[in-house]
Amino acid sequence: MDASALETVVTLKNQKVLFEGVSATNPGRPVQIDYLPPAGDGEGFRGLELLLLAFGGCVSTCIVFLLRKSGKKVESYSMRAAGEKREKPLSLAKIRVEVELDSPDTSEAELAAFVETAKSLSPVWLAIAGNVQVEVAARVASAVA
Repeated sequence: MDASALETVVTLKNQKVLFEGVSATNPGRPVQIDYLPPAGDGEGFRGLELLLLAFGGCVSTCIVFLLRKSGKKVESYSMRAAGEKREKPLSLAKIRVEVELDSPDTSEAELAAFVETAKSLSPVWLAIAGNVQVEVAARVASAVA
């Protein structure tokens, strides 16, 4: 497999829709994927939850990397992502994101600029662009004026 390729394997684990997923780079760290009853037993993540986690992890990696590359101090960071489903076709219509940063030397305007830059750097954000609306609220504790 070439370095730019990504590979995952999803294997059915029961008589419903419980799957175990692994990636080529993390074969020893399986993820349980399931659906709610009656189709599944609710024993794993649902697909859209995994999409929200992928979005949050990817975008957060970009933001924290940019903060640190700019010499900003990151005391703590979190992102909460909430998805709003569309029924027809069943898909994700909107993601509402809340970013919380504790940084003594970062203003809210600077954080907003880092979020804006992440839009063009995050592979997951780029993948959903044009298909899923994203609303971001960002807050800095201990922000500089």
